[in-house]
Amino acid sequence: MQIFASSTEDYISKIPEERQEAFRKLVKAVNDHLPEGFQENISYGMIGWAIPLDLYPAGYHCTPGSPLPFMALASQKNFIAFYHMGMYAKPDLLDWFVGEYPKYSKRKLDMGKSCVRFKNMDDIPLALIGELCTKMTVQEWISIYESQYKK
Repeated sequence: MQIFASSTEDYISKIPEERQEAFRKLVKAVNDHLPEGFQENISYGMIGWAIPLDLYPAGYHCTPGSPLPFMALASQKNFIAFYHMGMYAKPDLLDWFVGEYPKYSKRKLDMGKSCVRFKNMDDIPLALIGELCTKMTVQEWISIYESQYKK
């Protein structure tokens, strides 16, 4: 479900009330740990973090003239979705996350290729999300993107 919002706080105000606190905590965990250079934004109907055009003028090949996406957070019908393109693109980072997850949550990991789904708002492993955010720099994401995705 796409939410039309002008800012992170506007986005959060438009999601179900029972998810708002969890969203604020997730946004804080990401912002407190993400390496310098990534920029919070609203894109594709989600809260996102991307590499701005002033750092990577080539931008995103799928949407020319837009920042290079890296992570996103969305309110879906039955869960919160946390997207991390680095885990999709770098298998050893995915392996690390999957291995660490049970240390931070008693729930089974519900994950797609780059999407971690959280159905229980009280059991989101914020410390693990924060640590994950430290694992890839802007330059590393650009290098991976250019070597694997940019056509």
